[in-house]
Amino acid sequence: MKHLTLIMMLAALFGTATTVKAKKVVVPKMYVFGVAASFNDTIVHFTDIQEVDSAWIDKKTKFLAGRDNYSYQLRDYLEQQQMPHRTCIVFYNKQRSKLEKKYLKMKRLYMPGKDGKVHFDLRHLKSGDFKFMAYDASEDEK
Repeated sequence: MKHLTLIMMLAALFGTATTVKAKKVVVPKMYVFGVAASFNDTIVHFTDIQEVDSAWIDKKTKFLAGRDNYSYQLRDYLEQQQMPHRTCIVFYNKQRSKLEKKYLKMKRLYMPGKDGKVHFDLRHLKSGDFKFMAYDASEDEK
């Protein structure tokens, strides 16, 4: 009898699995910067910290919706600049001051080491050269 009850409980638990969609909301502005690097060379690109209007975030986790889209924007731009095969990461925060701290922390990782040797070719992408475009996650809600 105990086995039958256990089997019925497991069947109810696994048999009624449902998918839950995360609710996304628009925030007036989000601050974003990107970092792009390659395993084939020592060039590392940093974008400016940019303000993105009408960014979407997941209401529960506070994750930026379309993070992959923002990374692809940077990757595609660099491919057009003859810099293919870059791994791109996007950092974001609603507060610019918090993102600036993260920006400096990331940049320090690629600065000359304690030995004074330069290990990376650090390149800066200005907002005039590359600009993140807002991702519209309203289609994801349907």
